[in-house]
Amino acid sequence: MKSLKHIFLIVFIIYSNNFFSSEEDKSFQEQSMLSVLFVQTSAEFAANNIQTYANASKALDIALNDKSWSAALEQIDDFQDKQPAIIIDVDETVLDNSNFQSRTILSGLSYPNGWKEWVNEAKAGEVAGVRDFLYLAEEKGVAIYYLTNRLESLREGTIKNLINLGLPFDKNKNMLLMRKEENSRDKTERRKHIANKNRILLVIGDQLTDFISTDEAYIYHKERKKLAEKYSEMWGTKWFLITNPTYGRWELSIYEDFPESEEEAIEIRKDTLVP
Repeated sequence: MKSLKHIFLIVFIIYSNNFFSSEEDKSFQEQSMLSVLFVQTSAEFAANNIQTYANASKALDIALNDKSWSAALEQIDDFQDKQPAIIIDVDETVLDNSNFQSRTILSGLSYPNGWKEWVNEAKAGEVAGVRDFLYLAEEKGVAIYYLTNRLESLREGTIKNLINLGLPFDKNKNMLLMRKEENSRDKTERRKHIANKNRILLVIGDQLTDFISTDEAYIYHKERKKLAEKYSEMWGTKWFLITNPTYGRWELSIYEDFPESEEEAIEIRKDTLVP
């Protein structure tokens, strides 16, 4: 049995080489069509995100008034008088990349094909509710750190997109922390870096690894789901999770041995269903 980290490495290689997808056979990408349509067309999806950010806005005041409050597991002692800050993920938390997801379905080509071009177009929309929340944080003097696993080479396009949308971003400060290595997706050290200088009021993201380490999150789905309960006191108070039905580590946690074809993947998914 392969470890999940091994599986994730295999997945990256497979995706990079379009093992399951091509312009001729688009079945691998088309399996996410309803998820992407849900993001792009449903009032329910927008309402859920507005609800999440509305609750995060209420939590912001509570956090500001409680000097003992921190939302980062990486926060060390003596943080009470540090600059208050929030940590927020970018993709599917601030920026809506469903247009890119649509392109992969229509072309049949998997990520990362076209991703660099999409980012540099700087045309991603914003997730519903995020604008009001970010401006509220800025108005209250809270530093906004955008923490993303986009590669450093995509910095210019990412900043351009945030500015094009008119979202709060100070180009004179390093408020955008990106991924420097191709295989370094763990955000723990970057959260620690932010926490060293700030009191972290809230953390917001769309993946478990926006809140905890990859070591803890990269486990099989039966155990992984228990992490929701483990951190039950954090959700909705200090941690706010944006729903992302289009992609994520949750799917990879289904496979003990990564499937060699889309047909095998479908069979594993069916076997995982609980009727």
